[in-house]
Amino acid sequence: MSAESAEKIFVPLAIAVLTISDTRVLADDRSGNTLVERIAAAGHKLADRAIVPDDVETIRARVAGWIADAGVDVVITTGGTGFTGRDVTPEAIEPLFEKRMEGFSTVFHMVSFGKIGTSTLQSRATAGVANATYIFCLPGSPGACRDGWDEILVHQLDIRHKPCNFVEILPRLDEHLKRGKLRAPA
Repeated sequence: MSAESAEKIFVPLAIAVLTISDTRVLADDRSGNTLVERIAAAGHKLADRAIVPDDVETIRARVAGWIADAGVDVVITTGGTGFTGRDVTPEAIEPLFEKRMEGFSTVFHMVSFGKIGTSTLQSRATAGVANATYIFCLPGSPGACRDGWDEILVHQLDIRHKPCNFVEILPRLDEHLKRGKLRAPA
């Protein structure tokens, strides 16, 4: 259940999109394109976009670079969350998490179950926070990217969403470090 409040002014976030695939290039990256289109349609800014192979160190380095960049608020990855030998996204990214977002995987699987049934078990979608940056790891299909964005992220990345959302708490993610990254309007 979601609701939006007209009382708050929309805060555009800077979102980086990473496609993880040994076979995709920008010209045929349907999942990355799905996310980029939805990010723009929601009013957010595409901070950066890249495609990297299914390699733990390469994935981790790209995401670590983005979470070190004060100009990136959110990282969304697509691909590499399955169970094959080349699916290494959780192994690459979860060690970067300062805090793991258990509820994201649960809600993603609830949404996915309604669309693909028990096949949702084949995804290891995950999310967390690192250096005051949200990180969401989605499966590599355009459908999974649509579901993750349309059913979860579009709402949680909108300050007008009630009763609460990720944008409201973004300025406080690193309060223990006393180095605030983004200050939402009061």
